[in-house]
Amino acid sequence: MPKTISECPSCGGKLNIAVLRCSACGMELHNEFQRSSFDSLTAEQTEFLISFLRQRGNMSSLQAELGISYPAAKKKLDDLLTALQLTGNTPQIGKNEVVIDMSNWSAPPNSTKPSDIIKRMLIEHNGRTIVHTAQGLPCEVQIAPDGVSFLSNKLPNFPYRYEVFDVIVDLLISQGGRARKGNGRNFKLGEPNCDETTVVGAIAYNYAHKETGTSVFDPVFVLAAILEWAGIVSNERGELVLTAAYQEMLRSADKNGRQASVPDGLACGGTQK
Repeated sequence: MPKTISECPSCGGKLNIAVLRCSACGMELHNEFQRSSFDSLTAEQTEFLISFLRQRGNMSSLQAELGISYPAAKKKLDDLLTALQLTGNTPQIGKNEVVIDMSNWSAPPNSTKPSDIIKRMLIEHNGRTIVHTAQGLPCEVQIAPDGVSFLSNKLPNFPYRYEVFDVIVDLLISQGGRARKGNGRNFKLGEPNCDETTVVGAIAYNYAHKETGTSVFDPVFVLAAILEWAGIVSNERGELVLTAAYQEMLRSADKNGRQASVPDGLACGGTQK
């Protein structure tokens, strides 16, 4: 059956549906029936939409199915959203957004390193996502063009390398699966609420390489939200706790010899206080 057309083949004017006919009894309904925005899609846009849905929105799989690059797939998606009048509802990371070709990017598929897991998930989410803080505030997160960093609208305008997540999780593992977030806004590095046993202190010492007694920036509220989005931690009040699912992933990898031994204090399915 021919697809419904939306433009007059003679003059290009908008066509309206005026008659509906029952294929069983032949009854006809005459009226001005409203068309949906889907009726205006071209055959190419319809095929792209079907592929997009079949791949459940995974752009990497979509690129593979259609044999096109990431920029080409993104342009087709943008054109589709425009045709469906959905562009106003699409979250934007920034006004001067740069299109990044991630078609050849990858992260080790079986790695249990938080840095690899989060990079892999961002690639699968087309290079961007929205996470939520412990207070429920949205944070936009975007892959950086260098391939080793990410950006967020809630952090200063410079990228954080994915390895910062390894620093945080290493701290949690060393403390039986949980650690206090700490407070870098009101305390200097080395003070009780900003020392090496807190998440903010571990970041300052082991990622930013700050010296004891200095003031530090506290990015924990965003980094904790990203780790929770990835299913690695539970972002609880005042502390981060490794999830049972991630602990099981570590223990399974340890049994298969894919990583160093998991500390005895890290109990699968729970954590020690």
